[in-house]
Amino acid sequence: MIEERRVELRFGLESREAGTHTNLSAVRQDGRCLWVAGDETATIERLTATVDEDGRVTGYADQVTAALADLVPLPGGPGEEADIEGLARANGWLWAIGSHSLKRKKIKAGQSAAKARKRLATVVREDNRYILARLPLVTGEDGLPRVVREDGDRTAAVLGLDKDSITDLLEDDPHLAPFLSIPSKDNGIDIEGVAAHGDRLYIGLRGPVLRGWAVLVEIRPGTHPGDPRRLRALPLGDGKDLYRTHFLDLRGLGVRDLCPHGDDLLILTGPSMDLDGPVRVVRWRDAAKADAPEIVTAGELEVLGDLPHGDGDDHAEGIAVLDEPGARGTRVLVVYDSPSPGRLTADGGVLADVIDLGEGT
Repeated sequence: MIEERRVELRFGLESREAGTHTNLSAVRQDGRCLWVAGDETATIERLTATVDEDGRVTGYADQVTAALADLVPLPGGPGEEADIEGLARANGWLWAIGSHSLKRKKIKAGQSAAKARKRLATVVREDNRYILARLPLVTGEDGLPRVVREDGDRTAAVLGLDKDSITDLLEDDPHLAPFLSIPSKDNGIDIEGVAAHGDRLYIGLRGPVLRGWAVLVEIRPGTHPGDPRRLRALPLGDGKDLYRTHFLDLRGLGVRDLCPHGDDLLILTGPSMDLDGPVRVVRWRDAAKADAPEIVTAGELEVLGDLPHGDGDDHAEGIAVLDEPGARGTRVLVVYDSPSPGRLTADGGVLADVIDLGEGT
């Protein structure tokens, strides 16, 4: 696995002022375009590729913003961030998922000890973090994809409006329920990746990590019979279970993002706590097959390589398979939260990495 090149993602002034370009947390390719999201807003951005004469992507620009509040009802209202941590695309839908996490307030520089202690004792819940949104994708007159509120009988819908979020599904789970009241950076519940395959979603947790084992949650969302703008969890297979948990021995690391590659899952891994690294890309072969195991040992996972990370910056948070005409092997695009100064361009853009996973992948 080697870094082949870097490409620039350019954003408009409003998004730069909102810090979207320095807080990227999710990415998914869609033909000539990228869908990206930052974790400090409640929007999804579409960028369009520029290519060289060989069809290789050289950058992304021409940003178009879609506000989630214009597409689905949000439990916390349009002004509250959604902390979008994962994007997925399948069967004409774009999925966006919030972190579903509590947050503990940070100590601010220059505060007295009493105020610092008070902030560390304060845990905040923001309702918009607890959503899963399903958005119809259509092709515009310009030939580019866009998300809409309605497309015939397809309607944008959301899970998490009325005590029916993914964490509500887990309230009696013997492994995860004890972590629901713990903030994300304290090894509490923290969703940071989603992949779609058929009618299933695979949801990756950065935390908790249980004695070195990371957790994936598998669900099958569908339209609520009483309201087309709401989703509900449907039973998996022939049983009554509304979710499955898979435990992966990632050697102490959690999930930072997921990306489907055929029946495989590419997993971006990193620390569950507030640490910089290590960061790796791992392949779980045949993950999306119906008989995928619930316990996956380290020997059943293929470590493809390590990614660079900084000291307090360059946190890899999003991964997407990059489909380029004529390219051999598999390449992925990696986007970073808190990019280092060297990733910021003079034109207000930010640099992402194109990683060659190798000819055999």
